Amino acid sequence: MSELIVIGYDEPPTANKAFKTVQQLEKDSVLKLTGLALVSVDQEGETHVDTPRKSEKVAVSATAGALWGMVFGMLILMPGIGVVGAAVGGIIGKVSQMGVDKSFREKVQSLLKPGSAAVVIMATDIVDEKFAAAMQPYGGTVLKTSMADEDEKELAEQLAGDQ
Repeated sequence: MSELIVIGYDEPPTANKAFKTVQQLEKDSVLKLTGLALVSVDQEGETHVDTPRKSEKVAVSATAGALWGMVFGMLILMPGIGVVGAAVGGIIGKVSQMGVDKSFREKVQSLLKPGSAAVVIMATDIVDEKFAAAMQPYGGTVLKTSMADEDEKELAEQLAGDQ
């Protein structure tokens, strides 16, 4: 089962330190990342997304990375999704069933105000006590939801389309 964790911070430098800590936690086998991003909103309200560089060797498979990026971008960063095609509508429906519902998206969006930042983590095999202890010094607002492995696989298949 994957956990989608969003930790919001009032100041981007604090979020950046937390982002680096999450990368170290993976190296220390405290969690296994399937997605990681640092999202910041500048004073003009523009959203910027940074992900680990390939040289940092975050163990994210291509499929998981594509899945995570699509889910995050489409359902969390977009404030609203107007008219969508049947395929995208099906994906939205599936993600909503997986715990990333409208309420969760709204909570994430409320964290991302101009001048703020958030660390977005999708991970498995989290050692909760060690993760919480390592992240505690940074504070922040924590939002969390889970995705069952079979739901994640089904969503990946939907994203891949008919091949």
